Amino acid sequence: MVEHGDIRVVHRGGSKLNFREPVITNDSRFLLCASGECVKVFSTSTEECIHDLRGHTDLVTGVLLKPSNHLQVYSCSADGTVRLWDFTDGILIKTYVIGYPIYAIYASANHEGVIFIVTPTLGDKRSELFQLVAVHLPQSGDQLVEAPELSAVLSDVSSNPAAIVFGRGGEYFASVKRLQLEVYFFKKQKSYRFSLKEDNKKGGKNTFTCVACHPKDDCIATGHEDGKIRLWRNFNHKREYTYSTLHWHHSAVSSLRFTPEGTNLLSGGMESVLVQWRYNQETERDFLPRLGAAITHIAVSPDGALFCTSHSDNKITIIQSCVKVSAVIQGLVKGESVRTGLMVDPRSKSLVLNGKPGHLQFYSLQRDKLLYNLDIVQQEYIHESGLQQFEVVKAAFDASGSWLATVEERKQKAAELELNLKLWAFDEQTQSFVLNTTISAPHEDQITAMCFCHATDSQTTMLVSTSKDGHFKAWQLTPQAHTEDEGPSWLCDFVGAYHGLVPECCCFSADGSLLAVSFQEVVTVWSPASWELLTTLSQPPKAIRDLCFGRLSCSKYLLGTTDNNLVCCWNLLTCSLEWSTSMDISLLLADPLSENMAAFCCQDGCTDLFVFKPSEPRPLFSHKAVCSGKVTRAVFASREEMLESCEESSQWLNRSQLYFLTQYMDLMTFTTKAEEDRLVASSKQLVIDDSVAMTPFYLLLGKHRQERQSSQDVLSSVSAERTPQPQGSVAIKELLQTPAYVLPSASFLCSVFMQSLLISVTDSREENKHAEEEMESEKEEDDSEEEMESSTTRPGEASVGGWAAKGAAAPALTKAEVRELRREEKLDYSWAARLLDS
Repeated sequence: MVEHGDIRVVHRGGSKLNFREPVITNDSRFLLCASGECVKVFSTSTEECIHDLRGHTDLVTGVLLKPSNHLQVYSCSADGTVRLWDFTDGILIKTYVIGYPIYAIYASANHEGVIFIVTPTLGDKRSELFQLVAVHLPQSGDQLVEAPELSAVLSDVSSNPAAIVFGRGGEYFASVKRLQLEVYFFKKQKSYRFSLKEDNKKGGKNTFTCVACHPKDDCIATGHEDGKIRLWRNFNHKREYTYSTLHWHHSAVSSLRFTPEGTNLLSGGMESVLVQWRYNQETERDFLPRLGAAITHIAVSPDGALFCTSHSDNKITIIQSCVKVSAVIQGLVKGESVRTGLMVDPRSKSLVLNGKPGHLQFYSLQRDKLLYNLDIVQQEYIHESGLQQFEVVKAAFDASGSWLATVEERKQKAAELELNLKLWAFDEQTQSFVLNTTISAPHEDQITAMCFCHATDSQTTMLVSTSKDGHFKAWQLTPQAHTEDEGPSWLCDFVGAYHGLVPECCCFSADGSLLAVSFQEVVTVWSPASWELLTTLSQPPKAIRDLCFGRLSCSKYLLGTTDNNLVCCWNLLTCSLEWSTSMDISLLLADPLSENMAAFCCQDGCTDLFVFKPSEPRPLFSHKAVCSGKVTRAVFASREEMLESCEESSQWLNRSQLYFLTQYMDLMTFTTKAEEDRLVASSKQLVIDDSVAMTPFYLLLGKHRQERQSSQDVLSSVSAERTPQPQGSVAIKELLQTPAYVLPSASFLCSVFMQSLLISVTDSREENKHAEEEMESEKEEDDSEEEMESSTTRPGEASVGGWAAKGAAAPALTKAEVRELRREEKLDYSWAARLLDS
């Protein structure tokens, strides 16, 4: 057995973008958000991820711009550290070790050199007790600094970052928890508490959910569970405080935010609507509806040019101040469960799984970005708890990616099960899937499994579905009808059963000649050509959960897992059990490009991975404690470029890469150390998008240097003397990658830059000049020949002729040589003098 060695489990995307409130930079060019154990930096105009700020070893719980330097940002994490970053270059500047898990971070311009964090109460092991602590950041040149000076400011606060906010530049802060609002004044070193009753007269719940402070006035806005917003004033007096109430949301208010000038108040909640309230004119409101999912956070840029909202479907919407959506940053949609499992689209090589309700999401594994959503249910989703709506429960692709099959179901409490099987055809023109056939009630009960025949040489496309009604059905694609209006459609070709038992899973062999269907503890093998029952395999005493055919040299084997933690391997040539072993396997899947199989085994609350070949008794690779919990969703994805690994432990990763979902819906994968180092190195290189304008600085990068060199028509004698152009030099790359505040002055760089422009101009003008001269020389060709013939009588030519007479006879010049000689005489070599002077 080969242990994992240099193979490591890495996070490959899918982290939550909506876990904490995002941050927009001062110039509104970048958006930063916490994403798992890193901070992602996005461009607000292109939606692309510019940097991944990696360094934390646990969940990032907060991101905050440094008040004294708008090019730097703080991040805090549950690993007990606060890190300072230069987000424009993705550079870690300093790490402050706090020593306690951090759940939120705050700062204000009035408290320079001090940050405020929320940590568990010191010495208290109960996680529900938290306190706001002031941290005095020590001035040190070291990159790793311990921050021992911690002073508690307020105890019994909420761990939710939206429950604490600073007002009037840091003169005071407001904290809400349950039914209590507490305002703390730094100058007075005193706090005032204001409480509400649990229920109002109309039965609404008054529990606080969020808080916001007006940037200029003494006004605090609080959101509540019943959808109301309260504006508190005169809160610097215990008994003279007042509040007014705003009400539009029908459910809890999840986020509140004032604009920088304080003219508007933004609110959002479950309704997927951004509401903009006019300050002191609350009857005037603007709405931005249909944002797609419930709003969880609202952020505003410091200049007020952009708003952004985080949503429950792992999406960030960037909105202009005129309340118009300008960009959408969509992450991997995290649902409660992935009932369809993980699939790979054969065409786009993207990961396909359940997305937002009623949709399938196509997610790029290479770019860690959502490509698009496919609306399967095609009905408006109603955000109301307890309402039963259609869900996508099964999906499958055929081998070429031309067909997609989906199953949607809805179960009402007192009604029968509603079931639809839909077949989608890929449209080459729209580059998307179009609904071809809808089959209502394809079975009388829930569908348990579904798979296509993946044989590439098969003349017909076939789909098999199994159901709890005791039958499996084969659906076949019929050829196109004679009329032009009717395209190909699907019909039921065969209905099979076995002694009234319930089929649980099904699987086609690699060549499509066999179909295996498990009926509880019996495995039946059928011939799709004649639908003849070939044999039955009934070795295990418990129901079969997974079935997998072997591939390539192991195609004669059929593997299955049982409810009593057995793995069985049958030899289809002898129809006997080849081997079996006792393992609690939660998921078994085969690599479509090799003989390898992967088995996830759950043991002691963790999941182990075993990679093996059915024909060999010992595993090729094993990895203990891949993750906590049970893995039930995984898929093999083919690589764009095959790895050339010679080590035995990593050869199974050469053609395919294994992805899996944890119980926390994080997308993980296995990679080698060399591959990961190469990805990290490539991510640090300066990358310029093709849409960037062709500016002189863009030309200096040398992206199109080879194209220019191949198109240049320069004389060999001139090109040999010409100085190499510096557009691809290390110095210029370093110049572009260095932060602006540490570079020399612009006046010093200007002369260097102008000289580089003079050197790096193309020879297009010279080529045009040469072409004109060539046309002129052709016109004067007859005259030049006459001049050459009569030149022997001139004094200057007599000496040449005398020298030729004394020595060997000079060869006669051809017309092409004469034309080249005249071209050389007319060339301007003044640029060489300027180059030497520089």
